[in-house]
Amino acid sequence: MKLCLVVDDSKVIRKVARRILEELSFEIEEAVDGQDALEACERNMPDVVLLDWNMPVMDGLEFLKSVRARADFTQPVVVFCTTENDMAHIRTAIEAGADEYIMKPFDREIIEAKFVQVGLI
Repeated sequence: MKLCLVVDDSKVIRKVARRILEELSFEIEEAVDGQDALEACERNMPDVVLLDWNMPVMDGLEFLKSVRARADFTQPVVVFCTTENDMAHIRTAIEAGADEYIMKPFDREIIEAKFVQVGLI
């Protein structure tokens, strides 16, 4: 079973994502911000990270840059999942190493389609 780390400061978003991803046969770990997510990756690197942009402590972009800079990490697939939907944010995320980008609100069909595109399903 593949591991997905869901990183979002919203408990509701984490719960919705967990339900969808468990239905898609993923094991789920949760993190409340980028720093929490980085520590989770150091303990057990996920196959994929579903990542919010705007969070306290460390935002999603800072987390992504930190992970991509680590040569000692097996690199996970990173899918941004955020309300930031302008082309500048999307370009910034892709240039920083994001594999895909999902706009909130999302549903099972959207997550499933993106995960198929990046070869996780």
